Amino acid sequence: MSPADDRVSFAQQYLSELRSILVCVPVQDLARALEVLDGALDQRKFVFLVGNGGSAATASHMANDLQKGIATGGGKGIRAIALTDNASLLTAIANDESYEEVFSGQLKCLASAGDVLIVFSGSGNSLNVVRAVETAHDMGLTTIGFLGMGGGKLSQMVDVSVVVPADSYGPIEDVNMVFDHLTMAYLLRRQQLEWSE
Repeated sequence: MSPADDRVSFAQQYLSELRSILVCVPVQDLARALEVLDGALDQRKFVFLVGNGGSAATASHMANDLQKGIATGGGKGIRAIALTDNASLLTAIANDESYEEVFSGQLKCLASAGDVLIVFSGSGNSLNVVRAVETAHDMGLTTIGFLGMGGGKLSQMVDVSVVVPADSYGPIEDVNMVFDHLTMAYLLRRQQLEWSE
């Protein structure tokens, strides 16, 4: 096989795997997550987002889409904050307390009962994300987990668990970005339908 043929074959294989994952997504669980975000939009609650590594980037991207993306055309955005985005605060908490507290420490200062926490975790076992969910429950937040690899500990801790049926970080993070854009498209369409009534 030539190098060019190998590259084509690899791309086809990766995309085929991604298609097979997408058709097995637990859509009912995803619909429950959309219901929670419907409520956050209606009640003007804050939505906090967390994750590590690539999942931190997904959290930041989704905060942008929930806040700015769904406000397209004059709608109202969700009050979304990615707790991954303040480097000085993250490093201060990690240095003075521990890395496990980088998200829970921020929640203690910012969150109120009725707010929402969205967590992204490929393994479902990241300790700082687990601590964030524990803190969120103590404070009366609703929690959503976009997870992979069977969901790990977090699948049993969050109120709404959406587990990507995959065991590799790349496809899990790919599908989580699909969840983000699906959510934005749903909330944007919802507002547009309301304007037309």
